[in-house]
Amino acid sequence: MTLRRARRDRWILGVCGGIAHTYGTSPTGVRLLTVLLAIIIPGCSVVPTFLVYLGLGVILPASDEF
Repeated sequence: MTLRRARRDRWILGVCGGIAHTYGTSPTGVRLLTVLLAIIIPGCSVVPTFLVYLGLGVILPASDEF
């Protein structure tokens, strides 16, 4: 099980879609959880979450399957 970015199920870079496909969950749920973590939990502000998302978007290879 290798983490990859989604090519088809993506909104921006495909990171949340890739995480959802890898772990067998809903992409919408992963996106919602990411936004909630960035907004609600103290210490997880929008800027660090965006930087982690952008970093994963650059580092993770795109999937050929999904």
